[in-house]
Amino acid sequence: MSGGWGGYDGGVMVTMQDVAERAGVTKQTVSNVVTGRVAVRPATEARVRAAIAELGYVPNLVARSLATGSSRTVGLFVPTVSAPFYADVVEEVEDALEERGYRLLLCTTRLDGERARRHLAALAARSVDALLIAGDQGLTGHLPLLADVRFPVVLCAWEAALPDGFPVVTVDYEHGGHLAGRHLRALGHERVLVLASPAHTVRTAGFRRAFREDGVELPEDAVRTAAEPTFAGGLAVALDALRARPDATALFATHDVLAVAAVEAARTLGRTVPGGLSVVAYDDAPAGLLSGSLLTSVVLPKREMARRAVDLALSAAASAAPPGPRPRPLLPALVPGDSTAPARGPGGP
Repeated sequence: MSGGWGGYDGGVMVTMQDVAERAGVTKQTVSNVVTGRVAVRPATEARVRAAIAELGYVPNLVARSLATGSSRTVGLFVPTVSAPFYADVVEEVEDALEERGYRLLLCTTRLDGERARRHLAALAARSVDALLIAGDQGLTGHLPLLADVRFPVVLCAWEAALPDGFPVVTVDYEHGGHLAGRHLRALGHERVLVLASPAHTVRTAGFRRAFREDGVELPEDAVRTAAEPTFAGGLAVALDALRARPDATALFATHDVLAVAAVEAARTLGRTVPGGLSVVAYDDAPAGLLSGSLLTSVVLPKREMARRAVDLALSAAASAAPPGPRPRPLLPALVPGDSTAPARGPGGP
């Protein structure tokens, strides 16, 4: 059999020419389907892909990279895959890449700045077509490592101050906090608590703005910070906050797991949700199901964000030009659930 990129079929090398003969097309057409450099009619592409599957043909990625100058690989950095938010982002990015014939190279920083630096330095020297960085924790100071890389870099899910020189596809996190605040104000709540992660100052600012618009200023001790967004950490802080402010009728949590912790804290203190305490979560991760009810949540458009980031990165890689202007931040939405109700007692209806 003739040479070329290929795999083995019963110990015999399967080549691109074999695929071409089986599909009744030229070798160049098979190459166009495999590399994606030239569009092929859908019916023809379907025959080629059927022949590839039937013969078990596997392109030699190293040879293809040398021939085309493209590895068909995109890197993705996330803080962790244990958090449902980032797990969803990873899956959506992988799906979007697979649809276009690309593979995903995944790295986790685990909120370790030095680990992030090592990954960035190693990836800067690898043959990838683009890099996506989701989440800003511990990474901002290391971005200069990517200043001179040959591939486009796109940031997404970026909540900190946006760095210069990089395109960003992100969400208006402040608007999400504002939505939570307006929802509670519409229900008549004035005496509220905020259970926040240290990284979520923008979300808290949006929540404060919603109350300030009605002339209600949240006292400083109404905002309680959990050192880490974990159930155990959130539970301890929520219990302390509710004991210190027993007149609070509502609580806004800037992270879904903190909202779950707040619901448990309320129940521990003999308060029902939402009758005794309304709770608003931020994000719609499955952890909310642990509360035993459907939480009222600020829902982030993470799937749309992931696909837009992929589009931006691959468009830049294909054109060999820097990505275009930063797109406008995507807007979250508030989805009412079972965890909020009108305020009761003084200040309520």
